[in-house]
Amino acid sequence: MLVPQFTVAENVVLGSKPSWDMNLRRGDIENDVRAVGEKFGIRIDPGQRVATLPIDVQQRVEILKLLYRGATTLILDEPTAALGPAEIEQLFVSLRDLSASGHSVVIITHKLSEVMAIADRVTVLRQGKVVKVAARGSFNAEDLAVAMVGHAIREVTSTPRGSDDEGATLDVRELVVTGDKGHVAVDRVSFGVRAGEIVGVAGVEGNGQVELAQALSGLRRPAAGSLVIGGRDMTSADPRTLHRNGVSIITEDRLRWDLIPDLTVAENLALSSVASGGYARAGLLRRRAMRGAAERLMDEYGIQPPIPLLPAGSLSGGNQQKLVLARELSRNPRVLVVAQPTRGLDVAASEFVHRRLLQLREENCAILLFSLDLAELLALSDRIIVLYRGRIAHQGDVRDLTTTDVARAMAGMSGAA
Repeated sequence: MLVPQFTVAENVVLGSKPSWDMNLRRGDIENDVRAVGEKFGIRIDPGQRVATLPIDVQQRVEILKLLYRGATTLILDEPTAALGPAEIEQLFVSLRDLSASGHSVVIITHKLSEVMAIADRVTVLRQGKVVKVAARGSFNAEDLAVAMVGHAIREVTSTPRGSDDEGATLDVRELVVTGDKGHVAVDRVSFGVRAGEIVGVAGVEGNGQVELAQALSGLRRPAAGSLVIGGRDMTSADPRTLHRNGVSIITEDRLRWDLIPDLTVAENLALSSVASGGYARAGLLRRRAMRGAAERLMDEYGIQPPIPLLPAGSLSGGNQQKLVLARELSRNPRVLVVAQPTRGLDVAASEFVHRRLLQLREENCAILLFSLDLAELLALSDRIIVLYRGRIAHQGDVRDLTTTDVARAMAGMSGAA
C-alpha cells in the first residue's frame, strides 16, 4: 500500500492533500508528519524514502497514515505476516500504546499466539458466522482453536533427524543471486537438503529469502554458484525442467507465480500434468478426467466451495493456497521448495499442511521450507538456516536451537549460539 519511491511524509499525506500543496509545503508537511509520529510514539524520519526502510518500519508508516488522518479505529489484517519475532513485539508495543491512548484496534489474524499476546477481547468466526465472543481471562488458545474449527486440534510435532549436507538431494554451493535493482540479495550461500529431511529457512522479510527461493525455483537466474539436484546440475533450469525432474515449487506469491486466476480450479489443478502431456488425447484435453481429479483433491484438501469449474480467482486467499498445495504436494515430488505454506490458513488447514509435509518427508522427499512463522519452522524442521542480509547468519540442528537463538540471528545479533 506504500509507494516505494516516495518519502515517508509523501506516503503519509498521499490522497489527503492536492499535489500542488504537497510540492509547495514539503517542509511543513514533513514537520506535520514528524509531530504526529512523536505524539503517538512512532518516530520515523519523514524525509526518508520508503524503499530504504525495513519491512517492520514500513508497517509503522502504514499505521502513521491512519493516525495522520485522525483515525480512532484501526483495522489491521494479518499485520505480522512479514515480520520476525522482534518486529512483531515492537508492533504490539505500538498497538498497546495506541489502545492506552483511547484508540480502538481490530486485528484479523489466524495466529492464536498473537491473539493470546495482545487481544483484550476476541471474536471467532467460522464459515461466516460468529461462534464465540470472549474477554481476556476467559479464553485460552485451545478454546479458540476448537471454536475456529469445530473440533480439537492435535499439535503437530516432528522428531528431528540429525544430518548434514553429505549425500544431499538438493545441493546449493556458493550461490549468488541479485535482486531486482541489481544488488546482491544472496551472497555465497551454501547448504544441502537430504532425502527425508526438512531444512527450514528463517529470516525477517527482505534478507534474501525471496531471491533464494526464486533462484531454486527457476524464476531467477543465479549470478554465480551452483544448484545440483539428484546429482544433476540445475543451476539454470527453468520451472518446467525442474518439474520434469521431480521438483515441486510453491512460491510465496501465489497470484503471480502459482495460479492463473481466470482459469478454473480444475484447470489450475491440472496445470503441471497438462504441461507434461497428461489429461490429453489426440491433442484434446480430457476435461471430464480433469474435473474428476479436481473433485478428489478439493475434497482431500478441503477447498471451498467444492466447485471445480469456478474461476480460481474467485476463491478466498486461504482456499487459493490450498489449491496450490493440492497440486504440488499430490505430485509426490522428490524435492519440494515451499515458501509460506500456511500463510492465510486457519489452524485446521495449517495442521493438515504440516501433516502432509511430514508425510512427504517420511516418503523421502527433500524439503526446503521458507517461513516467516518461527514456531512453524521449529515444529517441522530437522535443521534451520537463518538468513541475514543475504548470508547465512546461523544454522544448526533444531534440537540444539532455541527460539531465542533463531530470533537473535534473524535480528543480526552476533550473540546467537
